[in-house]
Amino acid sequence: MRNLRIAGIGLTAAAALTLTACGSNDTASSGSSSSAPAPAPSSSMAAPSSSMASGAADGVTTNADVFGPACSQLPQGSAPGSLDSMGPQPVASAASTNPLLTKLVAAVKATNLVDTLNSQQAITVFAPADPAFAALGDAKFNELAGKPAELSPILQYHVVGKRYDAKGIATAGTLESLNTAGGPLKIEGSGENMTVNGAKVLCGNIPTKNATVFVIDKVLTPGTNK
Repeated sequence: MRNLRIAGIGLTAAAALTLTACGSNDTASSGSSSSAPAPAPSSSMAAPSSSMASGAADGVTTNADVFGPACSQLPQGSAPGSLDSMGPQPVASAASTNPLLTKLVAAVKATNLVDTLNSQQAITVFAPADPAFAALGDAKFNELAGKPAELSPILQYHVVGKRYDAKGIATAGTLESLNTAGGPLKIEGSGENMTVNGAKVLCGNIPTKNATVFVIDKVLTPGTNK
């Protein structure tokens, strides 16, 4: 999308939580008769590793990382649209089998962005669930689907050109989408209470071959945080 910035409007590459550190000085307090000073804590004890503090460094998740109230609506086992089925597929192909995302898939197809999304190496996608598009009304959705030049920047605003898991985006706080003119995305809360520009995460940390996906309950509007 710069397509991920393609055609000036499509989607291209542009856009990790904390645990505590611990230290120890048991040698000095154990009553040892040694007069040598206790060794300083090792660097691994003095500060959390980046993966502990910021989530997976590459933003890649597994089925065990998925969270949110709508995850139970996904097909089970290896059925199309299940976590096992979507994981090995690139994001647009995976989304096309996800029963929560039929409207988003239609929008992506209308803007000819399937191949563009699938070819990206590592991205984060905030994917509005079907009811989010339904809130726009069928007439408005069909109007946008017929105007790719207007729809593309909206879709672009839902994609970050770097792969993050939930801990990563919570730590970042703000993210730059591929629609840089639309301003930043604002992340608040964590886990089940996480929001993106106020939109609730319905099912997060969904792994696909080239993206981590967060299903959300609203269509994000470019310019919200400018």
